[in-house]
Amino acid sequence: MKGAFIILLALVVTGAVLYLFHRRDVRRGTAQAPSIGPMPDRVQDEDGDDTACCGMHVTCEKDSLLASVSAEIEYFDDEELDVFAGRPAESYTAVETEQFRDVLLTLLPSDIAPWARSIQLRGIELPPDVRDELLMIVAEARDRLNVG
Repeated sequence: MKGAFIILLALVVTGAVLYLFHRRDVRRGTAQAPSIGPMPDRVQDEDGDDTACCGMHVTCEKDSLLASVSAEIEYFDDEELDVFAGRPAESYTAVETEQFRDVLLTLLPSDIAPWARSIQLRGIELPPDVRDELLMIVAEARDRLNVG
């Protein structure tokens, strides 16, 4: 019991010292936010202001992936999806949803975000299930980058 108390006391003292040093750095203006990976994509918020996306939230993932970063349409051997341009996302049948899923799951990891931008530029809405899978894949990829 005495050993656990000593460890707890050491943790509290260490935390207090680190906190005091951090406060000192903040007052001096030398404190920096910790870096967790590469610089995030730039996106525009509802007001049209250019802001950075931290990549840590689903809505931020959606904004950074689907923002029209490039006006150039790139095809990923998915020209057959052009027939869905202008259709609402909720109107797809199960077979049509599988078409989107098949394309998504055959993409290279580095092609997933550009494919999402290409789909948006072509005026194609992803089925809700496929859109959720896309966001999950991107979130997992970013988590792997931040861990490694």
